[in-house]
Amino acid sequence: MMKKDDQAAMSSKGRGWHGNPEGHAIAGRKGGAKVSADRQHMSEIGRRGGAKVSQDRLHMAEIGRKGGEKVSSDRKHMSSIDRKGGENH
Repeated sequence: MMKKDDQAAMSSKGRGWHGNPEGHAIAGRKGGAKVSADRQHMSEIGRRGGAKVSQDRLHMAEIGRKGGEKVSSDRKHMSSIDRKGGENH
């Protein structure tokens, strides 16, 4: 149950932290739900993030190395890839 002071902090017109963690969390979820409902907007955010990250070649190499290590540790998966590769030649 929220106190009157907490409700007043949530309904104030200002932005930012009002010293009410619960109210802040509620406001964040409300805003996040509204933004995430716009699929085109979320797609644009993801595209921009991907474009920014992909400019860092060292970072991308590290991501690829980690992914390769993870996949190659699955011997059954690697065996199936090997068989499929042989079938294509």
